[in-house]
Amino acid sequence: MISLSEIVKAKRQLGNVVTKTPCALAPHLSDEVGAQVYLKKENLQITGAYKLRGAYNKIASLTKEERKKGVIAASAGNHAQGVAYSARSFGISATIVMPEATPLLKVTGTKALGAEVILHGDNYDEAYAYALTYAKEHGLTFIHPFEDPTVIAGQGTVALEMIDEINDLDIVVVPIGGGGLISGMSSAIKQIDPKIKVIGVNASGAPAMYESFYAKKAINSKSVRTIADGIAVRDVSESNLEHILECVDEVVTVDDEEIAAAILFLLERQKLVVEGGGAASVAAIMHQKFAFTKDMKIGAVLSGGNIDVQMLSVIIEKGLIKSHRKMKLVITLIDKPGSLMRLTDLFKNANANIIQIDYDRFSTKLSYGDAQITIMLETKGLEHQQMIRGLLEEAGYPFTEEV
Repeated sequence: MISLSEIVKAKRQLGNVVTKTPCALAPHLSDEVGAQVYLKKENLQITGAYKLRGAYNKIASLTKEERKKGVIAASAGNHAQGVAYSARSFGISATIVMPEATPLLKVTGTKALGAEVILHGDNYDEAYAYALTYAKEHGLTFIHPFEDPTVIAGQGTVALEMIDEINDLDIVVVPIGGGGLISGMSSAIKQIDPKIKVIGVNASGAPAMYESFYAKKAINSKSVRTIADGIAVRDVSESNLEHILECVDEVVTVDDEEIAAAILFLLERQKLVVEGGGAASVAAIMHQKFAFTKDMKIGAVLSGGNIDVQMLSVIIEKGLIKSHRKMKLVITLIDKPGSLMRLTDLFKNANANIIQIDYDRFSTKLSYGDAQITIMLETKGLEHQQMIRGLLEEAGYPFTEEV
């Protein structure tokens, strides 16, 4: 494990550079799951994620000569902004290699901090390989996002703040990508209070560390696919796997539907904007991926908040449909004057708000004299939707429902 003295040293090094983010009781989530859940809000960090801690700690440890030559990193976004911010603080140049599919918010955020951005590869691992080659060719110091003891010590300061703020934590839940955050946090936790249980959370679409944890050997994934881009890591860091095997009690997985549900819950009920990787810990709690009782204190790390706005929009729309607050119907009408008005009167009487409507009379799938209406309704729950279906059937309207 990473020594506690190195993590404490990192905390002093970070000083007033990073924000000491709040770790506060989440009342709605606690009520939902029946335990005391405290959220460590690293989504409110200066760069929107915990990665600033490790990046700054590493760059602070470089020699003047190393800093003068500049630094380079590979990142899906959060480490990129941490390195860029830290490099700017020291007045040195930074180059960041990011996967081509990196959300625009993270690319522009990194450039705004003064770093040069190179887009290369389909995933983090391909960007990483290119960055290593580029570093050698240009004499730059590579700042690894998770496989570096100094970086890991910086990430471990998250645990120190949580333990300082919340007494008697029973469980701490941490997202896992490359494993740097959980390696640092679990190292600190087990040296301060070994009774605290540490749970790691992988995305099921990027399960390398989960599979490696239970096999007790590194098992890389052939590919990764998840909305949690910040933890979409294909290959296992063997050194971080050793830390995790030593200090982590359990590793679980959550799928994209569960992550999306957690993002929407945090946005709507806790008023927090959190990205996929950052919401993985809450997803694991909401869907009871590990055992806990109502009297337990659970700390969950919201590791980042840099979610792509387009992805957030998709999650909100799908969430509203799944929670029966929107419904999309495809209805066949006789194409004559008054038909559409009679249909909309039905929805008016049902107290359902029409928010989108499309009228098609030219589809080759339609019989002559028919029209197809695609309509999106704002509804008030499952019972309301069932009433609307009943009214349509009673009125003789053929319809299908899109989910």
